[in-house]
Amino acid sequence: MRYFSFMLENQPVKMAYMDIAPVVNTGKTIVLLHGKNFNGYYWKEVIPGLLKQGYRVIVPDQLGWGKSDKPNVQYSFHLLATNTKQLLEGLRIPKAVIVGHSMGGMLAIRFSLLYSEMVEKLILENPIGLEDYKTFVPYQAHEKLVEKEKNATYESYKKYQQSYYPAWKPAYEQYVKAQAEALSEPVFPQTAQVNAFTYEMIYEQPVVYELGNISVPTLLIIGQADRTVVGKEYLTAEQKKTHGNYPVLGKKANQQIKGSKLVELEGVGHIPHIQDTERFQKEILKFL
Repeated sequence: MRYFSFMLENQPVKMAYMDIAPVVNTGKTIVLLHGKNFNGYYWKEVIPGLLKQGYRVIVPDQLGWGKSDKPNVQYSFHLLATNTKQLLEGLRIPKAVIVGHSMGGMLAIRFSLLYSEMVEKLILENPIGLEDYKTFVPYQAHEKLVEKEKNATYESYKKYQQSYYPAWKPAYEQYVKAQAEALSEPVFPQTAQVNAFTYEMIYEQPVVYELGNISVPTLLIIGQADRTVVGKEYLTAEQKKTHGNYPVLGKKANQQIKGSKLVELEGVGHIPHIQDTERFQKEILKFL
């Protein structure tokens, strides 16, 4: 793990990242952006295949996640995108393939809209934000969100992650453990604050209205068994039937993003790169 240091809102911060060189340097770089309930660790099965293809792999823990600092700042996708740009500039990487999963997909979209000249290709893996959550998920006050985050347990994290797969396997437990590490850290109260801030960021900063502005070659990989909605627990049973329908959302996004390619994975949930690593690898390498 390496650290990129910079100033943010008049305070020094450190952003953790992995920078893994391929055996044969081809000059190609790929950046893997994690989802909200994860950090860079959950890309570990994907990295070796990319290295074999000659890609230099950059895996940041976004500020507020994993091994990175968790400052009390105004979190936005614009901020996270700019932090990622600064990291790439610091590593002298002018252009890269950007892969975003879940919340990382929202970030990858924002990055591509802000810095298209740095994006060779864009890969969106079951991105959240393909609908505008604030139009149907009831608003939650910040203190209520913080309270919920402070009351999190290993069991509550596991229950949430179980919803990502059609069937749970013991191999997935490691990703719950990676998320739950935060629970025993002395800074956990601050992490709970940041978790609330970043829920609000997703809720208040939709990208769905700007999909038509994406100008880079784009691949959508959509697990068809995914029914993820941010704030799903606040919906009625009836609402849960009509939202988070990824087979429909994927097709809509495909129509909105000019020239994009859609790959639909039957029987796969929210995290194709974990549930079906081989197929995920095959599809992204075909696209690249």
